[in-house]
Amino acid sequence: MTLLYQSHSPYARKVLVSAHELGLADSIAVVHHETSPTNRNNAVFAANPLGKVPVLLTPDAGALFDSVVICDYLDRLAGTGRLIPREGPARYEALRLQALAQGLCDAGIALRWETLRRPEALRYPPLAQGQAMKLLEAYEHLETQVELGARITIGEIALATALAWLEFRDLPGFRTRAPRLTAWHDDFCRRPSMRATPYDGETQDGGPQ
Repeated sequence: MTLLYQSHSPYARKVLVSAHELGLADSIAVVHHETSPTNRNNAVFAANPLGKVPVLLTPDAGALFDSVVICDYLDRLAGTGRLIPREGPARYEALRLQALAQGLCDAGIALRWETLRRPEALRYPPLAQGQAMKLLEAYEHLETQVELGARITIGEIALATALAWLEFRDLPGFRTRAPRLTAWHDDFCRRPSMRATPYDGETQDGGPQ
């Protein structure tokens, strides 16, 4: 298998951490690709019409995207249920946590557009404030409403990689607001799968399309 990857993408890192946790990392060739909405990557578009990574090129299912689909494929390949519980409340707890983590990344990316990546004259501060509020509300929910650490699931992997990315990008933080969440995150980041997949690099935006 080949994984079209980006070393500063939280979605791509979630896939690679999952592969490590499932014992599949040695079966995947990781190829870094720079992409952004303003920087077309033809190799990625050839595999994914959305032009985004991650994409997993498989021998039996073709090109798979996005990270949710890829992680489901890897979990089934390793033996269904190892990261995504097969049924019952545990399944939906894991999927709900994954959705929350994806939402953290989505909000963080939108916030970066309004505070850094978009030309300053085109930025809209109320939108930036709204995205920042999503982050802070999610931190509060995770601190007070979510139990972590009982079992490693796709939800925990997604959350750990999301929180690490938010710190990597110096976005509104969780440490002073959520000490219990912080302790769990720091412990998770000591796992070999996380140590093997550090964030690196900057988004390479292009000119007007």
